[in-house]
Amino acid sequence: MIFKSVAFLCSGFFIFINLKQNTMIRLSLICLLSSFIMTSQNTVDASYYLPQDVSYNKNIPTPESIIGHQVGEWHVTHDKLVQYMHELAKASDRISIEITGKTFEDRPLLLLTITSKSNHNNLDNIRNNHIAATNGNNVKDINSMPIVVYQGFSIHGNEPSGSNAALLLAYYLAAAESDYINNLLNQTIILLDPSFNPDGLQRFSYWANTNKSIHLNPDPNDREYHEVWPGGRTNHYWFDMNRDWLPVQLPESRARITTYHNWLPNILTDHHEMGTNATFFFQPGIPSRTHPLTPKLNQELTKHIGDFHAKALNKIGSLYYTQESFDDFYYGKGSTFPDINGGIGILFEQASSRGHIQESDNGLLTFPFTIKNQFTTALSTLEAAKEMRIDILKYQHHFYKNALLEANKESNKAIVFGDEKDAARTYHLADILKRHNIKFHEIKNDFTVDNKRFKKGYSYIVPKNQKNIRLINAMFEKRTTFQDSLFYDISAWSFPLAFNLDYSENVSTTYLGDEVVNLKLKNGSVSAASNYAYLMEWHEYYSPKILNQLLNKDIRVKVALKQFSINGKDYDYGTLMIPVQNQKLNTSNLYNYLSELATESHIPIDAVNTGLTEGIDLGSQNFKTLNKPNIALLVGDNITSYDAGEIWHLFDTQYNITVTKLDTKSIESANLNRYNVIIIPNSRALNQSNTQKLKEWTKNGGTLIAYRNTIKWLKEKEFIKLELVETNVPAKNITFEQKSDFKGAQEIGGAIFEAKIDRSHPINFGYKNDKISVFRNTRVFIKKDSISYNNPIQYTKNPLLSGYISKPNLEALSETVPLQIKKLSKGNVVVFTDNTNFRGFWYGTNKLLMNAIFFREEF
Repeated sequence: MIFKSVAFLCSGFFIFINLKQNTMIRLSLICLLSSFIMTSQNTVDASYYLPQDVSYNKNIPTPESIIGHQVGEWHVTHDKLVQYMHELAKASDRISIEITGKTFEDRPLLLLTITSKSNHNNLDNIRNNHIAATNGNNVKDINSMPIVVYQGFSIHGNEPSGSNAALLLAYYLAAAESDYINNLLNQTIILLDPSFNPDGLQRFSYWANTNKSIHLNPDPNDREYHEVWPGGRTNHYWFDMNRDWLPVQLPESRARITTYHNWLPNILTDHHEMGTNATFFFQPGIPSRTHPLTPKLNQELTKHIGDFHAKALNKIGSLYYTQESFDDFYYGKGSTFPDINGGIGILFEQASSRGHIQESDNGLLTFPFTIKNQFTTALSTLEAAKEMRIDILKYQHHFYKNALLEANKESNKAIVFGDEKDAARTYHLADILKRHNIKFHEIKNDFTVDNKRFKKGYSYIVPKNQKNIRLINAMFEKRTTFQDSLFYDISAWSFPLAFNLDYSENVSTTYLGDEVVNLKLKNGSVSAASNYAYLMEWHEYYSPKILNQLLNKDIRVKVALKQFSINGKDYDYGTLMIPVQNQKLNTSNLYNYLSELATESHIPIDAVNTGLTEGIDLGSQNFKTLNKPNIALLVGDNITSYDAGEIWHLFDTQYNITVTKLDTKSIESANLNRYNVIIIPNSRALNQSNTQKLKEWTKNGGTLIAYRNTIKWLKEKEFIKLELVETNVPAKNITFEQKSDFKGAQEIGGAIFEAKIDRSHPINFGYKNDKISVFRNTRVFIKKDSISYNNPIQYTKNPLLSGYISKPNLEALSETVPLQIKKLSKGNVVVFTDNTNFRGFWYGTNKLLMNAIFFREEF
């Protein structure tokens, strides 16, 4: 006799009934149960989620009354979410609402402050006292201080149970009436961000709703559960915003970080989703993968808070786990960022229905069930905050008191950083520091230390004796030893290395000038009007922006292939020369236009009145005329959206360069002759017809620029001849249980390496030092070419600067090359083993891509 199981959802639990295979009753019951399954989600009302041990104020609008459907019946769109939160704030004196910023798609970023009416009336004093307690001041009455809890939802737009749960959480906190609620609101300031990623949430909700059937279909193969590229996870430019808490390059992050530092919350929760076949995760993560700068007590408190989550999930029968995956290492994630800022970050991961209902290893997983778990742990967080309030407040106060003691021991020390040729890159690192409330100063005068010259106006100095010393250490540190060899994210992010700036630690504070209060980009200008030529060095970060504007205006520009001196100034490789004569603009208009560009891009341009120099003269054949690039960026299926988005963002927001996003589905019908540059971000492969079309285009004179794993495909299809270094580490004395960890230890999750460069090669124009730091997270190792000048960038013998890499991989990487440029008939193939534009903050290698584009004809 054969038995099979049918599962159905009842009050959040999965029930299994065994049915005989050979009876007609079985079929009838299946139909009956299926009907229940398919319609149950549509009939779930608020009582499914909300605690029933309190009464609810009938004057407070329910989510259904504003958004037009029950929570979980449809995926809430961001506009409806915003509408409800505004209506809720109007109706409740427990809630105030503000718009903290806008997304790239102009959607509002909301912040609800939820607390008791009396606390609202005294909110400024509460915040000031809360911040004052982190400045080392003695707290007179900690018992009367509210705890601050920042609850944020769905930073990944296609992990929507969080934002949908935020509807319920906001309603509950506004409408619930009981002594417990009154005490909670009196003792807690709740900062509620219902959607960390409005653009992504809107994109995904549209997908899920437009593919929903009246009769819900849980088949994982249904279109509803398979988003089209790039999916709703990311923001407008396809960034993973949960990696931007530290770099703060995106408007959503900048608004959020302003709120964070304005309040310094004691607890921050970050609600996510994971694979459909999982259950529910809450932190702590794997203990051995916690960053060493995070205090041990932080993890102990996190574990204690976890007891409240376990209790709440036990009550509703939800499966969960903790301390078995994820980690607290990279401080750029939402659940880890608070750990270096005196708070406690908590990650929640809910198995995702990725739509409205889906089969899983744990039975049918419905969207309402995922929302219920998120809502339940949002409430358990608040319960933990209330019950542990004194301990958590004391932890934060001691965190900063100890930090100040550490800082005081280094009261005469500082960190200096800068680039005497590039004020803009220096500015952008300083801007990140400023957003994190890190104090820094101008340098008093020019000085040299550790064989590095720091120039006033191009450098800043950070005194170590300040409140945020631990955050400073986290941002500037170089670390190469680790307790564990596995990382959920990158293992290195040292900011001066990411910006390729000169820097020195432990310099004397005697170099301190005025504190920088109003940070500004350096003024740009043209030194004078000329009847002969203008010169612009290529070192400044925004030089490509000006060059692109000049070429778009059909102004003739030449690049110097060699160094020279004129009027007592040395000009480096890559200097641009704009002749005055025989241009489309007359002498006066050209000067005015250059002045406008110099001001906008903060770049100095020098006027010269002679062609004679020390070195190559301005009429030399070593000045080559540049041609306008017409650029296509491949996007779509088989392309990594993060990498593509970072390139798009770089062109669009930093350099104002128009780039065509060419979908891989459109290559076959597209006229590729419109472009002279095509960029392929990290990809697996293209189909045969597209491959052949790209190959013919390259052979006819195009420049193909490719990244990361695309290299393997190009090598296989004979676009480029390369020899790759393979690593094969045998598994000796490794048990089956250790298999996964062994394999993971061979990955390069993200580390920083040193490379030496040939500054005379056009790919390296604009770099003043003979070494650069390079980010790497692939195991694509290219052997150096036998001809030395074909290796303009090469890893040093001992290249590791910061981060984790296994010994076999480090040996394989040594003296290989991260770049190769080869001819393919009349065209060029340029390959980078790794991402030069990583997460939008790797300013130090952005120029490599610009050089590959603008100087492509000089390779």
